[in-house]
Amino acid sequence: MVVAENDGFDAFYAESRQRLFECLYALTGNAAEAQDVIQEAYARAWQRWSTVRGYGDPEAWVRTVARRIAISRWRRARNAVFAHRRAGPPPSIPGPNPDTVLLISALRRLPVPQREAIVLHHLVGLPVAEVARETGVATGTTKARLTRGRRALAELLALDPSEGTHV
Repeated sequence: MVVAENDGFDAFYAESRQRLFECLYALTGNAAEAQDVIQEAYARAWQRWSTVRGYGDPEAWVRTVARRIAISRWRRARNAVFAHRRAGPPPSIPGPNPDTVLLISALRRLPVPQREAIVLHHLVGLPVAEVARETGVATGTTKARLTRGRRALAELLALDPSEGTHV
């Protein structure tokens, strides 16, 4: 029975949690980090309580696990910093050009089915049949959405549809 297996864990937790918190807080220098590693260590102890409660000093086991968790987190953080330094800062990505901003603004004003069809066909480059399959509609429906969407975009962007230039 689960209750019998965890018999005594609540009392152990209540008696030791403050001491372990103070120890890990002093070790990490961060109260939130100390709480996190303590909680994880207690969770591991609870999972193995039938074994851990038989140790001469279960608190030492939890303290050791918590210290190892904290050290592991420090190492991961340090390695991430080193990796970032080796790779350097990520390349800057230029912002969208004014035409792209206008297009996205106009696309937002289209009904979602028309927008999906236009984006998948014209921006992603999928053939009409693939757009139809991906959106789950008939090819004829996709063609109609593309036609209506193009017409609406032309009006929204004030383009001459035959020339593709701003009016």
